[in-house]
Amino acid sequence: MLTLILASGSPRRHEILKSAGIAHEVCPVDADESVPAGTAAERVPAMLSERKAKAAIERFHAALGERVILASDTVVICGGVIFGKPKDKDDAIRMIRALAGAKHTVATGVCVTDGERFETDVVCTDVYMRELSDDEIAAYVERFSPLDKAGAYGIQEAAGAFVQRIDGDYTGVVGLPLCRTVEMLADFGVPLFPADTSPDTNGVSK
Repeated sequence: MLTLILASGSPRRHEILKSAGIAHEVCPVDADESVPAGTAAERVPAMLSERKAKAAIERFHAALGERVILASDTVVICGGVIFGKPKDKDDAIRMIRALAGAKHTVATGVCVTDGERFETDVVCTDVYMRELSDDEIAAYVERFSPLDKAGAYGIQEAAGAFVQRIDGDYTGVVGLPLCRTVEMLADFGVPLFPADTSPDTNGVSK
């Protein structure tokens, strides 16, 4: 039976898969996140998710066997500028201030591979954030310290109160577009509801 490996330490991606009952093992990887100058913003999450998938392949080497690897990367794009994870609280405040009162796009890349064949896609969702006061932004960053999130906010948490509406896939904004991911996994023989597993079988591989 195929084993799905989530090549990410993101608790949000793990929870999305778990909530859908998709059995998987968590295997965080380190990958180069530098981007060549001139790279189209929408291409970046695909590029980085592919790098993560390849890093997972290298980690397993010949032991890949019956494993299918799922990797993902999310960026926030506003005015053609990419917002990744903030480097500190001041950077987080800068990012949220730029997003407040404007439309931005959350682009999440998904890469699935069995070590030989690769399938990659990017799901984009437009997010409309209301105007925010400096006090609101500072309080959010101080209390929730969103330094591990692209664009310095998590829509599934308190920052959901900042979002007026979205056009697209909510789970893509959280970090893993579930519907598209399931379609891609099916192409590699990973079923959505395997008969002999349950959500409780989700584990963590150190």
